[in-house]
Amino acid sequence: MYTAYVIVTVVAIVANAGIAVADLMRARFVLANSAAVEVPASWLPWLAVLKAAGAAGLLLGLLGVRPLGIAAAVGLVLFFVGAVAAHLRARVFHNLAFPVGYLALNATALVLATR
Repeated sequence: MYTAYVIVTVVAIVANAGIAVADLMRARFVLANSAAVEVPASWLPWLAVLKAAGAAGLLLGLLGVRPLGIAAAVGLVLFFVGAVAAHLRARVFHNLAFPVGYLALNATALVLATR
């Protein structure tokens, strides 16, 4: 089970850090998605900070500060519940798989961190 925890958490760290960088760089797909779900572009740096902080917390949890890793995973799960809700509210279904995938990945990291 520990191996699964490490693998899933490393994938979650890379994925969350990667999308945080894309947010900070204002990647074209990020701007298009945020516009589609009516999230102002001015929010992107703040959302990126939350994702990066979550990735850093997952890393610290992996390195031995388990309660911080669990807290980071909870935060990321809540963040992506909000992202899924924003997509549903705006009726943007064509790319719903992305926030759902991040939600599933972070939820899995959370479940494995608590075992």
